[in-house]
Amino acid sequence: MEGITALMAGLMYGGGLRLMECLRLRVKDIDFARHQILVRDGKGQKDRITMLADRFSDSLRKHLENVKAVYDGDQAQGSAEVFIWPALARKYPNAGREWIRQYVFPAKTLSVDPRSGKVRRHHIHESAIQKAVKNAASRSGVNKKVSCHTLRHSFATHLLEAGYDIRTVQELLGHADVSTTMIYTHVLNRPGLSVKSPADF
Repeated sequence: MEGITALMAGLMYGGGLRLMECLRLRVKDIDFARHQILVRDGKGQKDRITMLADRFSDSLRKHLENVKAVYDGDQAQGSAEVFIWPALARKYPNAGREWIRQYVFPAKTLSVDPRSGKVRRHHIHESAIQKAVKNAASRSGVNKKVSCHTLRHSFATHLLEAGYDIRTVQELLGHADVSTTMIYTHVLNRPGLSVKSPADF
């Protein structure tokens, strides 16, 4: 993969993000200094903190410079606004125009928000990254069904294989119950992976 979709896939795998969590990221959710991503309104309307992989930090910084240039252009035309929750918009009428609230992965064009009738820049449509992941899997010859959610599964599986505590993985994934995270432990019981037979010690 390459370009923006490669960066999005990297963040989903590197931080265990769901597809819509990645698409809805705002500039203020990225903390380069702490190498963290704040996921807001995840599944179950919960916030959580996950990691920003060092591998993608430079690419993300450069990407945000390009996004800032687009934002500056929108601002000059008076259309630099994104959706924010109505209660927040009532309290802070200009919040949707602030740089920190812009989408990390904005759409290429402005569109009319059907809820308000305002012209805004939404985030990239989910089909763009879904098609890119599917095409990349096909080109690489992976003989399994691969989707954006596969990246999240791989994040959890690889952390567990590396010996990280299941509670840590649970917290990073934002699972309310550890039993949900336990579905990833099945890989640890498969021959050839991280668990060795005692006969081979």
